[in-house]
Amino acid sequence: MAQPLSDRIALVTGASRGIGAAVALELARAGAHIVAVARTVGSLEELDDKIKAEGSSATLVPLDVKDSEGIARLALALNERYRRLDVFIGNAGILGPLSPLPHVEPKDWDNILAVNVTANWQFIRCMDPLLRASPSGRAVFLTSGVAHAGRAYWGPYAASKSSLETLVRTYAAECATTPVRANLFAPGPTRTRMYASAFPGVDPLTLPTPEDVAKAIVPLCLPDCTTTGKIFNFREGRFLEFQAPS
Repeated sequence: MAQPLSDRIALVTGASRGIGAAVALELARAGAHIVAVARTVGSLEELDDKIKAEGSSATLVPLDVKDSEGIARLALALNERYRRLDVFIGNAGILGPLSPLPHVEPKDWDNILAVNVTANWQFIRCMDPLLRASPSGRAVFLTSGVAHAGRAYWGPYAASKSSLETLVRTYAAECATTPVRANLFAPGPTRTRMYASAFPGVDPLTLPTPEDVAKAIVPLCLPDCTTTGKIFNFREGRFLEFQAPS
């Protein structure tokens, strides 16, 4: 079987379960060595077993993405060992409280922005030199249609994803003359723990699995994906154009 990411290095955040674990496994099947980042050691070890069963390899990094110094140390270690990073998947995220904005506690607001926005900025900041050192650095960040919906009670999560989208589009523009391409990926409703916590009444068997979603993310990580600064909508199977309000 052809392995388009043979000898490539791919870092995946939130790799212990759900979409993150599924993407890590699919990238491993495509030949990449996986740098798997998550807080839960046991789940990372389970992922490692699955990756080894596919004939690939992984480096396990137990790390809270709010640990900015830890992210910086990881970048230094990757530079020392590999001198580059070929694929970055910004998947780690939290839902936060679903409640009216006046009822959101400051600590919850700070936490969701720290995980969903600031951590991804820190990864961009620290991994950018390594992505630029790759002949075809690819970065993909997970987003949500809620970012554009203005839906009641979803304020913190929506604000974090809207901020993330602007962050990634800005980074893509700054990398336009480099080999780096950065995009967003909107999976839509998926059979994950996060979605179930937000919509407990939805039958999970009616939803696509994380494995379904992961298969669609891998093409955005390949050298022949030259699109940048866009959102790939999984349900529609295409890149979307950003449009200013009119």
